[in-house]
This record gives sequence, structure tokens and C-alpha cells, in this order.
Amino acid sequence: MILRPRKQDHLLIGKYTGKIVIGVGILMLIPLVTSLVFQEWDTAVDFVISMSACFIFGFGTQLVCRTERDLSWSHGLVVASGSWIVATILGALPHWLSGHEGSYLDAMFDVMSGYTTTGMYLLQDLDHISRGLNMWRHLLTYAGGQGIVVIALTFLFKGTAGAYKVYVGEGKDERLLPNVVQTARAIWLVSLTWLGIGTAALFGTGILLGQDPVRAFLHGLWVFMGAWSTGGFAPQSYNTLWFHSISYEVVTVVIMIAGSLNFALHWALWTGNRKEVRRNIETVSFATTLMVITIVATFWLAKAGVYPDAMSLFRKAFYQLASGHTTTGFSTIYSKAFISQWGPVGMIATTIAMAIGASACSTGGGIKGIRLGIITKAFLQDIRRMISPESAVVRAKFHHIRDIFLEDGLVRSALTITVAYLTMYALASFMGTLYGYPLVSSMFEAVSAGSNTGLSCGVTDPAMPALMKIAYILVMWLGRLEFMSVFALIGYAYSMVRGRR
Repeated sequence: MILRPRKQDHLLIGKYTGKIVIGVGILMLIPLVTSLVFQEWDTAVDFVISMSACFIFGFGTQLVCRTERDLSWSHGLVVASGSWIVATILGALPHWLSGHEGSYLDAMFDVMSGYTTTGMYLLQDLDHISRGLNMWRHLLTYAGGQGIVVIALTFLFKGTAGAYKVYVGEGKDERLLPNVVQTARAIWLVSLTWLGIGTAALFGTGILLGQDPVRAFLHGLWVFMGAWSTGGFAPQSYNTLWFHSISYEVVTVVIMIAGSLNFALHWALWTGNRKEVRRNIETVSFATTLMVITIVATFWLAKAGVYPDAMSLFRKAFYQLASGHTTTGFSTIYSKAFISQWGPVGMIATTIAMAIGASACSTGGGIKGIRLGIITKAFLQDIRRMISPESAVVRAKFHHIRDIFLEDGLVRSALTITVAYLTMYALASFMGTLYGYPLVSSMFEAVSAGSNTGLSCGVTDPAMPALMKIAYILVMWLGRLEFMSVFALIGYAYSMVRGRR
């Protein structure tokens, strides 16, 4: 029997959703200051209005939804998924007020793309937007990579047991430290350390390319945010192709691979466990699948004669595939080149890389390497059982921070989420074909959205049908939160209508 939620349930969800929206408002201080520094007064007003809306909602819900109860699992999941919707609606205000979006739906598309570290965008005339708005775009994807819930946990939550439920609802389930609030702060410690190192490396590279110091710094900061968060936003419409620099490409590849790694792995390295890199099931899975996919795509592109020499071939192929596999979405080729030059085989190889995605509990999306590794281990274990004597006890284990025995529950969980991703990819691809897009292009774009990658073959465009924009917003949201918290929100809404008192 499904019970209808009580008043206390609504108050609890409202209270914690308000805390997260307050975090989004605080985040807007950074682009506001950027606008003031560069005397972009109209943009500054946009952010004052948007911050006010976030604070009115956030503090308003704190005032109205007073309760001392702690969060249960269902509450935490609903808060995690529901707060993303509210944060997207309010976070879209600066985009819409800028005049660079065709509609409020387009603005919401771009903000959801930022939060989910997807990197697709519908914003028009990107090369001429204000520095404040560009800062907001990249801050969205940087903060979204860590998780907007992690922001609130870092500054606005006390160390309650319920905080962990919200943390898990955002698609993370690993504690780096005993307390989840301490874990959130550890994640930010890792990210901010990388921010300093990565921005300095890209700033120096920009100076060597002849950029003036201010532009070199801003581009370095923004490109780092896009790479580390595996978000793919870039300050120019030609993405990282704009730089025409192999040095820039090498630095961004290092950062986006680092960003795609599990935060638990980063913490293991941080605390001196260097061996974890070569032993971890996720790094082994990632290296194996990236190597195989790169060989297939490179062979196809060489056979097709797309690039004039071996260096250009490897440089283009590896960069796009590493970008796809880490779900970053940076690109050094034109969008249409996927169709006109890479062809079906190259596009399918890239689609597979995007579908698999990065590591669990990282800034990346997709099915995740750990699930692919678990499913492979389970498959090999079944083969061993079939060829072993009946009396033999066959047990498999894998290494992820520690040695873990392969249990049926783990395999079932990995298969469930994998099937959910594949179903979502298929449905979104089918929608594209209904609107007349070729099947391979529809698959490429749908998987890119659902895996939070952001590579595009030209389907994503301000002129695309509104229903496809809504569908892509939903699959970005579902893919980033890994389904369970979204299903909990749907269940909560259903119980409000059909549940018994």
C-alpha cells in the first residue's frame, strides 16, 4: 500500500531543497564580482536579480518549512533530484536575462547541461557574451562536477546522518572520510588544488601562444573548469579547436583524464597510495576500452584517408575519443566533421566511448568503468564455473581501493543501471529518428546527452524541436543522477496523488 506523504515530509524536503538553492545563490557571487571588475553593469544587474530569486526561494523555504526531523533515504533522494530542477529553473535566469538565449527553455537546457557536466549548449553568439556570463557557464560545470549537493554539504549542512542520503542521491556513494560533510570538503580540497595547478599550466600555455595576460588567465581558468569537470564548456564557439595548439591539447587531455577518475582514487593518491592507479578496476577498464576503441577508430580513419599523416591522424583520433570516453566533450574538429569525415564507423566508436563513460563518484557520466569491469568479471566467473569440477568453489574479486569479492547483489546492481542507461540511450535515439535525423547521428547525440559528454555532430541547435530539447534535458538529468533519485521523486509525486492517507 502506498501512503500519501504527510505535512512533515513536505516540510523536510522543502527545508533541505532551500539550503541547496541558497548554495546556488552564493555561487552567483563569483560571476557578479567578475562583472563588476570588468564593468559589465547590465550583466551585474542580471546576477543581482538572479541571486535575489535564489535567496528569496531558499530563505523563504527555510522560514516556512521549519522542522527538526532528519532525512530518511526517500527524503534524501527526493531532495537530491528535486533540488536540481529548482536550481535549473532559477540558475537559468542569468542566461535568459542576457538576451543570448532564444527562449527560457533554451536557457534551462544550457544550465542543466552545465550542472550535469554535459557541455551541449543552445546559447547564441557565444564569442561575444560577457565575461560574467562566461564565468557563470564554467562555474556551473565546475560546481556541477563536484555536485551542487556537495556545495551545500560543504557550507550549509551540519554533519547529520540525513546528509549522506542527499549525497548518495546525487550519484555518489563513497565516503573519503567517516563524515559525509568532511568527505564533501575533501572533494573540494582535491578539486581546488587541481584548479590552481591546471589553471597555472593553461595560463602559461596561453602566454606562450601570444595571448594577453588577462585573456590567458580567464581562458586557462575556464578551460580548466571544463576539462576537470568533464563538462566541455569552452569560452569560444570552436571549443578547443580555437587554440590550434598541441600544447593546449596535451594539457587538457591530462586534466580531463584526471577529472574522470573516482574521487576515492584521487584521495588514495593524495594519502600516498600510488599503487592504486594500476590496480584499480576502473583505471584498468578505462585504459583497456580506450585503447581498443582508439585502435578501431584510427584504423578506420587511416583506411578512409581522412588525415594526411600519422601524427595528425593520432592527434585528432585520440583527442576526440579521450574526450568522449572521459565524457568531457572537448573537440578539436568541427561538429559536422563527425558526419562528413569520420563516417559511421568513427561515429559509432565515439558513441561507444561516450556510452561507457568515466569512473563512478567522479565528475564524469556514462555507464561507468566499474560497472563494465564488474559485468566482465561476472561473465568470466560464470565461464570458470562451467569448466570447473562441480565440487570447485569459484569466487572472483576485484580491486577498488580495497579487494572486494564479487557478490550477486553487486552484479545485479551493475546490470540494472547498465540496462537503464542503454534503454535511455535507445529511447532518446528513437526520438531523434522520429524527427527525421539519421539513425547514427541520433544515436551519437542521444548518447552524448545521456552520458553527459557534450560532443555534437550538429543535431543540437537552437532550431531543434522543443520536445527534443526537453527530452535531452531529462536524459542529462537522469544520466547525471543515475536514475534512482529521479525515480524516487516520481514515486513521491505519484504518492501525493494516489497514495492513501
